[in-house]
Amino acid sequence: MGEADVAPRLLYLPDGDDVAYGSEFVPIERERPAELRPKAKLCPPDMVDVAGSFCIDRYEAHLLDSKSGKALSPYYPPEPGLARRLRDHWAREQASADGQLGRELEIPQLPEFQLSGNVALIAVSSGNVVPSGYVDGLVAESACKNAGKRLCKPSEWVTACRGEKNQQFPYGDKYVQGACNVFREAHPAQLLHGNASEGHLDPRLNLVASGTGPLLRLTGETRTCRSAWGNDAVFDMVGNLDEWVDDENGAFHGGFYARSTKLGCDARISSHPRPYEDYSLGVRCCK
Repeated sequence: MGEADVAPRLLYLPDGDDVAYGSEFVPIERERPAELRPKAKLCPPDMVDVAGSFCIDRYEAHLLDSKSGKALSPYYPPEPGLARRLRDHWAREQASADGQLGRELEIPQLPEFQLSGNVALIAVSSGNVVPSGYVDGLVAESACKNAGKRLCKPSEWVTACRGEKNQQFPYGDKYVQGACNVFREAHPAQLLHGNASEGHLDPRLNLVASGTGPLLRLTGETRTCRSAWGNDAVFDMVGNLDEWVDDENGAFHGGFYARSTKLGCDARISSHPRPYEDYSLGVRCCK
């Protein structure tokens, strides 16, 4: 059985359709200068106050079951039937993989509770964890809602990413290779399958490492990729995982670790509908 038999999915070319959001972007007006804002904390502890206008998760989200508090595997789609089929499919394919890495890299564990079908997803923002990939736009919206939050509007997302200095990158106005976890030296599908456009539902993709370390990093690990707001900051808005935003036609921003983009906060993909999912897609919430 080929991957097409597991579930029909659109092909996601890692370097395709990357467009700049800058031409239509207008920064959200700040409600008041920082020195005049009330000193009381306006946002929950896991969120950052953006110009007194809205709150955004400090880190990319990982998905939990709100009933048990257990974390779902970040290496599988949260839908239990699809997760089980992917685990079993790639376990069968492993021995006959073309490349050495494809034969040797183990299939990640899939928690039994995740397969029960009785999971209430919630998006949680915390540092030093593996962010959840394989998130489609509908799951992203629901998981934020269950957390008492919502998907970020595109203008909110870009405003937060650009920081209080309104720069194209979280760290400044000019692209710096390595400052964010994007445009990495390797692509996980190329290393696993010999082709960057194949196997995008393989649960091992975000476990792949290159010569400089894991391609997907823990939340907040890339300390130079911080969008500053006052004494606080939002991490990894460029790179690590693409992030869904509130767009009825489907859109995600920021670029993931292997996307060859230098657009920074203006990077936007709008060629996939909201039910689309693959290893490179995650979420962070606003409020």
